[in-house]
Amino acid sequence: MNDQIKKDHLDELFKAINNHLLYDDVPSIFLSQLCSQPGFEIYPFNMLLKLRFTKQSPIYHPEGNVWNHTLLVVDEAAKRKTESKDAEVFMWAAFLHDIGKPPTTRIRNDKITSYDHDKIGAELAKDFLSEFTNNMQLIKNVCSLIKYHMQILFVINNLPFAAINEMKQNADIKEIALLGLCDRLGRTGANQITERNNVQLFIRKCNDFKQERNPDGKSRNEKTRS
Repeated sequence: MNDQIKKDHLDELFKAINNHLLYDDVPSIFLSQLCSQPGFEIYPFNMLLKLRFTKQSPIYHPEGNVWNHTLLVVDEAAKRKTESKDAEVFMWAAFLHDIGKPPTTRIRNDKITSYDHDKIGAELAKDFLSEFTNNMQLIKNVCSLIKYHMQILFVINNLPFAAINEMKQNADIKEIALLGLCDRLGRTGANQITERNNVQLFIRKCNDFKQERNPDGKSRNEKTRS
């Protein structure tokens, strides 16, 4: 396969994925067949192929590897894409949200972890999408959702990694919440009531958060008191 034929094939594969993400009620039916598609082992699709071989904690992800989780998340996103202000951005963010797990997954103290996969994932998603589109606004918006998709966990648990003010400056909180809901529901045994309540708590905490100024003039973040 010469370079031009290869490029044309990869472009067609990208367009096919885009169409199924946007128009299928259950995109996983098509996406589950991708791993056997010619070209899926070629960059940048090989970044997605690696999801099949990346393990996750069975406690939080009984569905298995990252690819299994991704397919579940995409199907949850497809149910809710009409709630998003930009279905294309939303569906690509759902599909690529854990693309950063293969290079960040480690076993630490007998536990499977993937620290900073959100931040690394945003960078890899930019690399992936830049191979196929010059729509920089779409790329920026997809990557913003991926970068902050773990913030629901950080915010509701008052973890030091929470970055509410930064997130509000760079992404739409409601879009983060919608993606986060799909992420939480895209796993075996997820409790819909619990996850919806967590997302609502996340939105409330973000809305109650305001930026203030220290006496030295530098910005600081504080929650408003209820």
